Amino acid sequence: MHLHILGICGTFMGSLALLAREQGHRVSGADANVYPPMSTQLEEAGIALMEGYSADHLVPRPDLVIIGNALSRGNPEVEAVLDAGLPYVSGPQWLAEHVLPGRRVIAVAGTHGKTTTASLAAWLLESAGQSPGFLIGGVPRNFGVSARLGAVDAPFVVEADEYDTAFFDKRSKFVHYRPEIAILGNLEFDHADIFPDLAAIERQFHHLVRTVPGKGQLLVADGEAALERVLAEGCWTPVSRFGEAADSPWRFALEREDASRFRVIHRGGETGVDEDAVVDWGLTGEYNARNALAALAAAHACGVDLARGCAALARFETPRRRQEVRGEVAGIQVIDDFAHHPTAIAATLAGLRAATARGRLLAVIEPRSNTMRLGTLRDRLAGSVARADAAYWYRPAGLDWSLAPLIEAGPVPGREYDDLEALVAALVAEARPHDRIVVMSNGGFGGIHERLLTALEVAHG
Repeated sequence: MHLHILGICGTFMGSLALLAREQGHRVSGADANVYPPMSTQLEEAGIALMEGYSADHLVPRPDLVIIGNALSRGNPEVEAVLDAGLPYVSGPQWLAEHVLPGRRVIAVAGTHGKTTTASLAAWLLESAGQSPGFLIGGVPRNFGVSARLGAVDAPFVVEADEYDTAFFDKRSKFVHYRPEIAILGNLEFDHADIFPDLAAIERQFHHLVRTVPGKGQLLVADGEAALERVLAEGCWTPVSRFGEAADSPWRFALEREDASRFRVIHRGGETGVDEDAVVDWGLTGEYNARNALAALAAAHACGVDLARGCAALARFETPRRRQEVRGEVAGIQVIDDFAHHPTAIAATLAGLRAATARGRLLAVIEPRSNTMRLGTLRDRLAGSVARADAAYWYRPAGLDWSLAPLIEAGPVPGREYDDLEALVAALVAEARPHDRIVVMSNGGFGGIHERLLTALEVAHG
């Protein structure tokens, strides 16, 4: 069968393409923005990529078109699909109908941390010999690919996004997945282009809760008022809580022993005996420790004992674009991170600050997400860079509000750029040995990482 995927270089749709190819389908796809790392792994899988959207991409006629949620009416290729009467479906529906049936699905939901937590859960299951399937909105470096089918009798881990499904299906993606285990890691307002307020997102999370069977498990983070409101609307599934205080009543808890080690406690196991194990942990930030705790809880529900899971955490590598060190020149590190929400930006910088013994932390931010373009959370952006030493703000095309007020109100020195070469030149002129330049964006950012490394090599190499 020939499947043609519109929006194929999006993290979800690209991962879907890999699963379809692994099933033996012929896969092609089109996207307006073809860039690594997704484009690289698709090309390596033998998937034909086409730049832009055109009716010509539908020749020869595909058997089925899978349409991503970034596309809408008026797109020339969407219009050609409809006019030609081609069968079409959304990505989440195709996944639910062709990959997930018969699998024990673990859905990882939350405003932040989904990619890392899903990668962690898949790695813990893999380390226990279960050969899980997974679909993740990034490339877990322990696997080298963002999706695979895995063993047919093994769990399937899916990053469960609350964004809408398609132009013809405005439900959140995750309502399609019917998980047996659902991780609810956190919840705050985002996706201002889709949701009018936090209550609307909470309603979608409640729809997810409604789909989890009574024999399943909800793994819910502590201290999240929005998640408590979601559960208060109705819950028919056993709830296991996870949190940070070792003396709390939570089923899964962690306590820090030092900056690179924490202890995990499990209460109320089948024998009624508490378990605990120590994790040697290389990632920065309390949020990453909580992500690990959530993944341990999910793996434990699938039969992975706590000690084995904790041992595997020491061998975990972060997904691509999650605090990924892209290179170092003359003692200056260039770090890539997907953070694009004020909370994520602040958490990323806080974690890196805690791990920066020498040198400065230079934050480079491109506010390009739909929520950022609308300016909905711009008042929170200024404070998000408080843990950096300086902030470099890049104005993407289409941003119609001024960055100047937030730079002026910012707690650290800040400058605005709308030219990528000028931004790179300013960073190279400013950076000194032991500095860390952390680039935060949910897009390709014009290949700034490689440009920076090349320019640093010229200046300092």
